[in-house]
Amino acid sequence: MACQITVLVGSLLLAFPAVASAQEFQQIARAGSPTPRQIGGALARDFFNDGTPDFLRLDSTRDRQAFRGWFTLLAEYQALRPPTEVPAEINDCAALLRYSYRNALHEHTAAWLRENRVAPPASLASPQKYHYPSTPLRASLFRVRPGAFRQRDLSDGTFSEFADANSLRQWNTHFVSKDIRAALPGDILFYRQLDQNSPFHSMIFIGRSQWNDGDSVLGSSGVVVYHTGPINGRPGEMRRLSIEELLQHPSPRWRPVAGNSNFLGVFRWNILRETN
Repeated sequence: MACQITVLVGSLLLAFPAVASAQEFQQIARAGSPTPRQIGGALARDFFNDGTPDFLRLDSTRDRQAFRGWFTLLAEYQALRPPTEVPAEINDCAALLRYSYRNALHEHTAAWLRENRVAPPASLASPQKYHYPSTPLRASLFRVRPGAFRQRDLSDGTFSEFADANSLRQWNTHFVSKDIRAALPGDILFYRQLDQNSPFHSMIFIGRSQWNDGDSVLGSSGVVVYHTGPINGRPGEMRRLSIEELLQHPSPRWRPVAGNSNFLGVFRWNILRETN
């Protein structure tokens, strides 16, 4: 007999199967707004109490690697393509995170690649558990309120298509380390600069570039990319640095070192947490 999860809701005890088949999960994802019974079947618990339901977590090593591959490839591509080709929605560091996250979860068909004018330098598998926008939360992928996941979060605005840098840090990622050497491709470096209008900033750790452009910025310890956000009333721009360059940044407040109080550390997406 399949294992079951028993959940107390008010005065009712509901028993849900602990494992949903891949086919069942795809049906739930396509439908959106899953029912309580469907949620139970899709492991809709919050194992880490971090606010991210387990049905969003990428359970397999293959899917986690696929997400990291597409997330970093798409983020870095924005720093390599002509500025006029960067999607208009990418106007600050948080927008780059949202764009890369959302599109990493797409099914990357030939039509999608043509539409987005992306030609990956090598074949790259897409995550298979679900495909944006046919996710159990539809397009509202980002948590914007504190707390562990509860069923009511599905309909009360707890998840949104938009989240700023601080919301992404607090409720969609988790702290890993203040040692940059702990970063894996797709991890995020968060900063807090109190003297700026938007104090929270982020950079994406790419690791070794997938784009073979021969650029000398490809340091042995990896690459980061980020969007500056508006600068002095102007739109800002994409930037790409090696970790060596970042560690020697002319402004010490941007150096990712443990002694820098402005550097909040290396963070990792909650959907990449392993529950087994």
